[in-house]
Amino acid sequence: MNFSLSTFWLPRAKTLRTSWISASLFLLFCLGNAYGQQKSLKGKVAAAGEDVTGVTIQNLTTQKATITDFDGNFSIAVSVNDTLVFSAVQLQRKIIPVNAVLLNSSFVTITMEPFVNELKEVVVQPYGLSGDIAADLNRIQVQKEVSATSLGLPNAGKPLPSQSKRLLYEATSGGAGIPLNPILNWISGRTKRLKERVAIDEQYRRTQRVQQLYVDSIFEHQFKIPKARVNDFMYFCEVDPLFQQIVANKDQLKLWAYMQRKSKLYRENNGLE
Repeated sequence: MNFSLSTFWLPRAKTLRTSWISASLFLLFCLGNAYGQQKSLKGKVAAAGEDVTGVTIQNLTTQKATITDFDGNFSIAVSVNDTLVFSAVQLQRKIIPVNAVLLNSSFVTITMEPFVNELKEVVVQPYGLSGDIAADLNRIQVQKEVSATSLGLPNAGKPLPSQSKRLLYEATSGGAGIPLNPILNWISGRTKRLKERVAIDEQYRRTQRVQQLYVDSIFEHQFKIPKARVNDFMYFCEVDPLFQQIVANKDQLKLWAYMQRKSKLYRENNGLE
C-alpha cells in the first residue's frame, strides 16, 4: 500500500483553510451587523462611598440623556461608535466609547471616582508664622467665634423661617391679655392669604429643587423643551397637584416618567411639536 505525506496533509490543510475562512467571514458579518445596530444599554454606576443617584448619562452622538435611579441603575439607547459621558457634581467625569463588546453586553457596571477639588499649594506666613502647625498654635491667640450656636441661644441650629412664615406667625400670635391681633387678621382674611402664600412658596421651592436636578441638556434633548421656555414649563408642572405629590415622595423614577409625559403635553399645547 502506497502512502505519502502529501496524501495525508493536503486534504486536511484545505479543510482547515476553508474552516478558517468561514469563521472569519462569520466574524466580519457579526461585527458589521453590530455597527449598524442600536440597542438599550443597561447598567449601573458604582462609586465607593458616594451617592450614585441622579448621575447624568449623555450620548453625545444622539444628543440623548438619562439619569440613574436611587441604586445607580440606568438604561440608554446606544450604537457602536457612540460616546457616553457620565457626570455628577460629586464624581469625576467619565467618557466611554461604545464598541461592539459593550453593545452586546447584557449588563455593565461603570465605576466612577469621587471628585476632589485640589487647590494649588500656597505659602502664607503672616505674623511671623513658621509653618509648623504644632508650634504656631501655641503662639496664636484665636478669638472665640461669636454666633448663636457658640452663645447657646435657643433654636440656634434651626434654619431661619421665610418672610411668609414670619408674617403668618406675626398675624396669628397675640401678646398679653386678649389676643386681638389673630382675631382681626382672621376676620379680615389676612391669615388665610398668608397661609396660601406660605403654601405657594413651598411649591416654588420644590419646583426649584427639581429644576436643579436636571442639567440644561436634558431639558433640551430629552424633554425637547427650548432653553428659553424651561421656567415656563416648570411652572406648568408646578400647578399640577400630582407633580407636588411625586416630588414630596422623592421617587426619582416616577418623577422622570412624569416629566416626559408632561413635556409632551406642554409641547402640544404650545405648538412646539
